[in-house]
Formats: sequence, C-alpha cells, structure tokens
Amino acid sequence: MNQDFCKELLDDLHDGVYFVDRDRKIIYWNKGAERITGYKSSEVMETHCRDNILIHINNEGVNLCLSSCPVAATISDGVPREMELYLHHKDGYRLPVWVRVTPLRDANGKIVGAVEIFSDNSAKVALLEMIEELKKEAYMDFITGLANRHYSEVCLDNRYREMLRYGWSFGVIFMDLDNFKIVNDQFGHAVGDKVLKMVAQALLKSSRSFDLVGRWSGDEFIAIVLNVNKNRLASIAERFRMLVEQSKIIVGSNSVGVTVSVGAALAEPDESVETLLKKVDRLMYCSKSAGDNRVSLSS
Repeated sequence: MNQDFCKELLDDLHDGVYFVDRDRKIIYWNKGAERITGYKSSEVMETHCRDNILIHINNEGVNLCLSSCPVAATISDGVPREMELYLHHKDGYRLPVWVRVTPLRDANGKIVGAVEIFSDNSAKVALLEMIEELKKEAYMDFITGLANRHYSEVCLDNRYREMLRYGWSFGVIFMDLDNFKIVNDQFGHAVGDKVLKMVAQALLKSSRSFDLVGRWSGDEFIAIVLNVNKNRLASIAERFRMLVEQSKIIVGSNSVGVTVSVGAALAEPDESVETLLKKVDRLMYCSKSAGDNRVSLSS
C-alpha cells in the first residue's frame, strides 16, 4: 500500500484528519479537514496546532490549545482521547466537533506524534437543542412559564416515592384565584393572561429553588414544597397568599389584582397521591366557603 493510495483514502473521508509530530507540528491535513474548517492544507502545513489555528475550546470556553491540549496529552502518555469541543472556523465562527486523538508510533512502538480525527457535530448539537425545546414544550405552561400540570404530576409522583423510600417530607399547596372570571369579563382575556403571569411570578420569585410551582389548570396553581413541617408549610402558604394579594397590574386608570384561596397539607405515607390532591382541593374550597383570600391547612 503506497503513500499516494493512503493519502487518497484519507482525503475521501468525510471526517477531518490531521497528523502532528512530537512537537505538534502539522505534517498532514486531509480534504475533510479543509471542508470542515475552511483552512486549506497549504495554510496549516508546517504550523503547530498550538499556534492557535483551530483554537479548540470546551463548553466552558477554556482554550485547550494553551492549557489542556488533548493532542499534547496523548503524545505524552499514549492514551487515546475523545471529547466534544468547539473549533475556530476560518470564517470566524465556532463549530462544534467530536474529536478523537490517537498516538502515532514507529516500528519500535515509540510515540512519534498523534493523529486527530474530528467530525462536524452541528447536527447532533442542533438535535439536542431541539430535544430540549420539545421537553420544554412538553413540561411548560406557555402563558405563565411555570411547569404545566403534566410535569407537576410527574414531580408529585417522584416526591411521593422519595418520601416512602427515604422519609423525606413534603407538602402540597393548592391555590385558586378568587373571582378571576370577573377580571376576564371586565377587562378581557389578554388582561386575564397578564394577571396569570403576574400571579405566576409572585409565586415563583418567592419560592425556594428546590420547590416546584406549577399551573394546574385555568386559574389554579400548585406548589410542591420539600423538607417542611406543618408550621413551615403554613408559613409558605400564607406568604404566597399575601404576595398575590399585594400584586397589581395597571390597565388604563385601573389597578387590577386578584386574591387566592389556598389549601395546604403535608403528604402522609399511608395515603396516595390522589388522596393528597383531593385533600388540598377540599381545603381550598374551605377557604372559598369562608370568604376567599385565606389559607386552610390540614389538621
């Protein structure tokens, strides 16, 4: 197998391939590398990969050519490496690539350089981003930006299993806007949506990072709060009620706001998720019956 045949074979590869010697000087650059990077072989031959032609960076933006070069590491220890990186295209933009580095050895097994093979990873990155967007669409309520009912139900099931397995306590706070229909009838659904967003932000901004606040249905909200006792749960529920009551939006010359009726209960190991939801729903209606804008807590 002669050298010209090997070069032709490597040039036919879709992936980019380049060889470096022990000093990391580029001694071969295939057609795939030209296509992916925009750099012709004549522009990079006899330069060094540490000269920052491709300027590999990782997801944190660290310049690996100057600190943790995978090629240098493989030449040093002979261990092949694979990783996702971003290289610098000749046109200036960053391109995601999947990089594989393998040591080159002579007939005696001595490391004389390395070969780096890299492939355009743009399609995979785009696919992952699309998957994340689809997940977001599946789990997010678009009006409020909160978790939707489906995701809230998933989290509720997970917290219940954790309670049974590890004994971790949690509580549920169920909230329904008082007289929200009057807002829609008087000001229209566009204003109603703004009120929903206002309530969502009031709840979200006052919740802890490890708790979940979601939109359960039209004007109903749910909060799943972790590591609480009865007094702490009552305090959080009352804070939610007060902050919603104190939130307003201005529509023309009108100040528009709502209140919430709240039901709250701690989860118990001897009850189901369905029983817990029925309990907090019943407590919420107790608040409604008592005159709205109040918290009813399970005894």
